[in-house]
Amino acid sequence: MILDNKISLGFFPTPLQLMGRLSEKYPGFTIYLKRDDNTGLASGGNKTRKLEYLIHEALSQNFDTIITAGAQQSNHCRQTAAACAATGLGCHLILGGSEPEKYDGNLLLSFLLGANIHFSGENRKGEGISLLRTELENKGKRVYTIPYGGSNLTGALGFVNAVGELMNQMTTLDLKVDYIFFASSSGGTQAGLTLGKELFGLSSELMPVTIDKSETQGVTLEEIVFKIFTEGKEVLDIKKEYQLKDIKLIKDYDGPGYGVITQNEIFALRELATTEGIILDPVYTARAFYGMLDYLKKGRIPTGSTVLFWHTGGLPANFHYADQLR
Repeated sequence: MILDNKISLGFFPTPLQLMGRLSEKYPGFTIYLKRDDNTGLASGGNKTRKLEYLIHEALSQNFDTIITAGAQQSNHCRQTAAACAATGLGCHLILGGSEPEKYDGNLLLSFLLGANIHFSGENRKGEGISLLRTELENKGKRVYTIPYGGSNLTGALGFVNAVGELMNQMTTLDLKVDYIFFASSSGGTQAGLTLGKELFGLSSELMPVTIDKSETQGVTLEEIVFKIFTEGKEVLDIKKEYQLKDIKLIKDYDGPGYGVITQNEIFALRELATTEGIILDPVYTARAFYGMLDYLKKGRIPTGSTVLFWHTGGLPANFHYADQLR
């Protein structure tokens, strides 16, 4: 089966953890965390799931060099660098902005992991990949391109597989989850969870909170998720028909823009840290977690619901934003 076409890069299954103290603070709701911050690859994160499939594909086709792109504090780029180091592949990262005087957070870890780093100014979503690919191929490299966020069908299979993992855990615990909140930015995680929901018969409602209101190379997030889902349903023989309008996004919290830390993100970080001793990241999970808490406080989902937050990792970015988080 196509879901078996992967290598091992992380520790799975990741824990499914009851947030007892947090549930007490938000009476009427039972809150769980899916701990993908514990996947283990260079401090963990959800991109490990995607990279198990992407790196498998690169190795099986005898590529020797990986290119991907993102922001300077990209969790995806940090974990890609780690995956390349673990498998002996060359790694080139195209990161937005100018080279800073001091490397910190994910950027520092990407450097320590041996990645070749290229700074690309205003472009942070892979706009310069084709030029670098040509340059490297002219030097004799066999180059495999991983799109922004690892978000194509190959990467999304990691989250199709994750739904099967989650359902096994829910069965063991005799647990029914009503809503699953998570950060949605480059589209692969959402597309994979949507495919997995249909493939495995997951009854939970997906609650994707958008992090970045800008398009990716002129394509909306809805269009990216829909494209990956459409490709995946054919491969996985899923009969459910989706239209673009069926792609749900919660856009209430992305107004400040990507990577702009507000009191909302700071509140969410502090709330989980001081209540459960678990650290979010300030860009992705804190924004999505705040969205979930806001839904609970305002009664936007029914009282009595069991809610799961999918913690996608990102711990190292806190050190880059330290001055804003104090």
